[in-house]
Amino acid sequence: MAAEPVVHVIDDDDSAREALAFLIDCAGMQVRSYSSAVQFLDSVPHMEHGCIVTDVRMPEMSGVELVDRLKALKIPDPVIVVTGHADVPMAIQAMKAGVSDFLEKPFSDDAILNAIRSALARRSGREEADAEREAIKTRMATLSQREKEVLDGLVEGHANKVIAFDLNISARTVEVYRANVMTKMNAGSLSELVRMVTTARLTG
Repeated sequence: MAAEPVVHVIDDDDSAREALAFLIDCAGMQVRSYSSAVQFLDSVPHMEHGCIVTDVRMPEMSGVELVDRLKALKIPDPVIVVTGHADVPMAIQAMKAGVSDFLEKPFSDDAILNAIRSALARRSGREEADAEREAIKTRMATLSQREKEVLDGLVEGHANKVIAFDLNISARTVEVYRANVMTKMNAGSLSELVRMVTTARLTG
């Protein structure tokens, strides 16, 4: 069972940070808080994953610089940036850098909680997709070289006779390999097999 996701709150304003952490805790979500981006980065090697809520304007390292650092570290957790009115251009820069969302102060409790829940839902969906892709790749790895060649032909939409001609084997032999591929891949139909292979070949 996957660990409960954690919301990481980063803000150098003690009262704002504590108030937001309290709100998230009351909403039934796990929360950790940090007084700076640097302090948060120190925790990254041991962090519990979930999502990150960070103020944009902070000493030592801004929210935008933090987003860039997280990308370099390949941290997949979605990031929500919180900004004052004067910092909106900086927040837009963060959006271009790939953050999940940004909220301008003052924001309502519902607005921030909805943004957090949406970010966590997207992360959960991505994790499930990654798990499915890895499971399909594992099944594909069990195929023999000839089975992989037949699989490639099937995914290209070729008929058994065409695959047989291309591989210089009989159509009956292709049928045998095709049946083996369907069994090993646990595919109930050709369309499902094509979907599986397409999923496995997706990146990111």
